[in-house]
Amino acid sequence: MMNRRDNSTLLGSIDWITILVYVLLVFMGWLNIYASVYDDTQSGILDLSQRSGMQVVWMGVCAVVAMVILLVDSRYYHIFAYPLYGFSIMLLIAVLLFGVEVNGAKSWIMIGPVGFQPTELAKVTTALAIARYMSYYGFSFNKLSDFFRVAMILGLPFLIVVLQNDMGSAIVYTSFLIVLYREGFTGYIYVAVALIVTLFIMSFLITPVSMIILILLFCVVSEGIMNGEWRAKIIYLAYVLLISLVTFFISSICLDSAISMVTALEVSILLSMALVAMYAYRYRFRNISLFIVLLFSSIIFVAAIDYLFENVVQMHQQKRILDLLGIENDLRGWGYNVNQSKIAIGSGGVWGKGFLEGTQTKYKFVPEQSTDFIFCTVGEEWGFIGTMTVLALFCILIIRLMKMGERQLDPFGRIYCYSVASILFFHIFINIGMTIGLMPVIGIPLPFFSYGGSSLVAFTILLFIAIKMDLTKRESQN
Repeated sequence: MMNRRDNSTLLGSIDWITILVYVLLVFMGWLNIYASVYDDTQSGILDLSQRSGMQVVWMGVCAVVAMVILLVDSRYYHIFAYPLYGFSIMLLIAVLLFGVEVNGAKSWIMIGPVGFQPTELAKVTTALAIARYMSYYGFSFNKLSDFFRVAMILGLPFLIVVLQNDMGSAIVYTSFLIVLYREGFTGYIYVAVALIVTLFIMSFLITPVSMIILILLFCVVSEGIMNGEWRAKIIYLAYVLLISLVTFFISSICLDSAISMVTALEVSILLSMALVAMYAYRYRFRNISLFIVLLFSSIIFVAAIDYLFENVVQMHQQKRILDLLGIENDLRGWGYNVNQSKIAIGSGGVWGKGFLEGTQTKYKFVPEQSTDFIFCTVGEEWGFIGTMTVLALFCILIIRLMKMGERQLDPFGRIYCYSVASILFFHIFINIGMTIGLMPVIGIPLPFFSYGGSSLVAFTILLFIAIKMDLTKRESQN
């Protein structure tokens, strides 16, 4: 009798809405994988020689994994967070030594006929480790030791994955910045990140003089917004820019033509620096140190972009960035995938062409259509309504994860739930963004949709640990 009551309480406390959304996403992903690899010679949707058939096997594995997670005491996820993190780091190192290279990235370990990507597991264990460390009593970002340990937990897998030449998976670790912000990390770092991204993009699109103007504008406006009294600073900025431009043009005319542009730019920068420093001293900027650091760092960053782009960034990554920014338009080469993906999504119209009726899909115009570009199958065969339905389900899932986090009494559970929501959001945003040409192609899967056992199992583990933590919290209230 007691067992029945316990089972009834357990079943009643589970977040069934989240599980239903998960099941719908996995099922819809399976159908679209089948559509993306479909041809008339296939024996059926369960054919194990096809990706749709193998995905069913992985779905079965995920069902078992999900049940095990729900049955395990949630305290074990806290206890074993560090050992699991250490184990995943060792796996990542093993990939560097013994891994198999696929599509230019050495990120796979082959176990017989089955390939395993440890970086997917590392996302789970990193989320657990960061939640474990940041939930200890007395943790504070104001402590330098705490800050560096958090940076080490996040930076170690990031660096190893970069060494594997898998930049797409490495960039996913930046999603934890959302979690850090939720837990009280200073907002200045996000201003710096926004500045870096803006400078990187604008360095390809505008001249050096315009870049310096942009840097000065950003720094002064940011300082003014953070501290008030920014109207006077904007007025002064106009004088700074005017004098700097006059200096630039006079220098470029008077100096030897071979070096005039470089020297004129240097003179104008130095004069701008002096004027800004004088103004900062006059009005006593409360964040003058940050202001100067931002200014100098921005100029150094801009100067280094060209070298890094030419000597560090790989050729295929260069081409994708240039194609995304519209500097190059190679529809038959590096821009082919994205162009065909946009054609597929746009051709779906409002209602789509129908299941298994997509011409772009059926005739394999889009490479990697069952993995990185699975969303274009959704757009072509299910149309605007289908894509909006998928996006709505993803939004519901992320919102429910955030609500789970806010319900947690223990910081460990809250931080972990937000970590899961952030990782999912990043994957969804980047993957869908690259299929419609808004983000560079970096090769990360769409959660629960893209074909692959490693990613599906990893996302299932991520989600169901959060569901288990929420379940434990609800049971404690009953």
